[in-house]
Amino acid sequence: MELSNSSLSAYHFVGIGGVGMSALAYILAKKGFRVSGSDIVANNRTRRLEALGVRVIQGHTAEGLIGNPQVVYSSAIRPTNPELAAALNKGLKVWHRADLLAALLNHRPSIGVAGTHGKTTTSSMIGYMLLAAGWDPTLIIGGEMEAWDGNARLGQGEYLVAEVDESDGSLVRLYPKIGVITNVELDHPDHYANLEQVIRAFQQYGQQSQTLVACLDCPNVATHLKVDVGYSLAGHPQAQYQARQIVYKGNSTAAEIWERGSLLGQLRLQVPGSHNLSNALAAVAVGRQLGLEFPVIASALAEFRGVQRRFEAKGEVGGVTFIDDYAHHPSEIRATLQAARLQQRRVVAVFQPHRHSRLAALFQDFACCFENADVVVIVPTYGAGEPASEHSDSLRLAVAVAEHHPQVRYVSSLAQLPQVLTSILQAGDLAIFLGAGDLNQQIAATMRAYAAQVGEQLQTPPEGE
Repeated sequence: MELSNSSLSAYHFVGIGGVGMSALAYILAKKGFRVSGSDIVANNRTRRLEALGVRVIQGHTAEGLIGNPQVVYSSAIRPTNPELAAALNKGLKVWHRADLLAALLNHRPSIGVAGTHGKTTTSSMIGYMLLAAGWDPTLIIGGEMEAWDGNARLGQGEYLVAEVDESDGSLVRLYPKIGVITNVELDHPDHYANLEQVIRAFQQYGQQSQTLVACLDCPNVATHLKVDVGYSLAGHPQAQYQARQIVYKGNSTAAEIWERGSLLGQLRLQVPGSHNLSNALAAVAVGRQLGLEFPVIASALAEFRGVQRRFEAKGEVGGVTFIDDYAHHPSEIRATLQAARLQQRRVVAVFQPHRHSRLAALFQDFACCFENADVVVIVPTYGAGEPASEHSDSLRLAVAVAEHHPQVRYVSSLAQLPQVLTSILQAGDLAIFLGAGDLNQQIAATMRAYAAQVGEQLQTPPEGE
C-alpha cells in the first residue's frame, strides 16, 4: 500500500491518542493531508495534534467518519469498534498502523529500530545524532523528546528514523535500509505463543533489512540472527563495535569506543546504566554506517538527556527524588534498578504489572528481578483490557517477591498508594515508579502528600497536574 500523492486525501485515526498512532497522524498532518481521529480521552498528544488543525473526537462513534476518509487502526482496536466496523461496511480504505508506517518507511532511506527493550531510547539517540549532524531527519518514535517537542518530527532530509514495534508481529512488514535489533525476548505472550515465534519474527525483519545492526550481548540475537554489524559491551569476538574501559556513575557513563579493533575515542553519556551505553553503542554503529565522523557522534550523544518515562526525574520533595520509568518486563526492571543502585541511595521501587498475560507468563522472572531495590511496593495489575486470572494476581506476585526480598509491601488500590508511600519514604530516597500502565499518574499525588508530611512547600505543581 502507498500513500496518495494528493494532499486532499483524508485519514482518520481510531485511537489517535496512542503514542504510535499520534506520531503517524502528526507526520501526515505536517505533510498536508487532512487528518482526524478519535480516542476515549484527550491527552497531551491529542492536544498537540489539535494545534496542527487535526480534528479530534472524544469517544468512538460511526458518525466520526466524516467525508469517507481512509481509516487507520492498530491491533488494540477490535473489529467491533464502531468506527472500524462502519469503515468496513462502507468499503472505505482501511490501514493497519504498521501498513501506514511501511508506506512511509519502505520507499525511502530509513533506519528501523526494533527490539524487546531499548528501542525507544535507541531510536531517539539516532534521531538526535542525525539532527545534530545537520541531516534534518523525519522521526517516528514511541516516546516523547523535548528536542523535537513530542514523538514525531517531519524533516526535509532523506532519512526516516522509526521505532519498530514487535508486539503484534507487524515488524515483518518493514524493509529498512538499516535495521537495528537491540535484543530479543518474549514480552508479548498475548500475541506470541513462545519465544521461538518471537525469534522467527525478528529473523524475518533482519532478513528484510539491507544492513542489520544488532547487539551480540543478547544470546538470542547472537545465536539465531544473521548480523551484518554487531556491537557489544561484553567483548563479543564478532562485534565490530565495542565499549571498553567502562566507568558507570550515578547519572553518567564513560567508555572507550572501538571500531573493528581501532580506538575511535571516548564516549560520555548523561544517561545512566549499562543498558543506555548499549543503546548508545547501537547509535554509534548506525552513525558510522552512514559515514558520520566519531567526534560528531560523540558530541551529540554527550548532549542526549533521555526520553520521557525512561528514568525521568519528576522532581524532588523532602530529599526524595521521584523517578518515572516505563520498565514493565523483568529484564527492563532489573536494568533500571541496576542504574538506580549506582546513585548509592536507598531505592524504593513501586511496580504496577502490565497485562495479565505478561505477568502470568513471566511470573517467576518478575519474582526475582527486584534485587537492587531496598523496598518493593506492588500495586494491582493494569490489565489493558485483558481478563484477569489467578496466575496474574499482583498480591500473589508480592508474596513471591517476598520469598527473595526482605522488604515488600502490597497496596490493594492506587488511591491508597500516596498515603502508604509517605509512611515508607525518607530523605535521600530514590522513589522509582515502574510500569507501562497508569501508575505514573500517582507520582504527583505522592509528591504532594509527602510534601505535606515533611512540611515542605512545593515550588511548582508536580508534573501530571
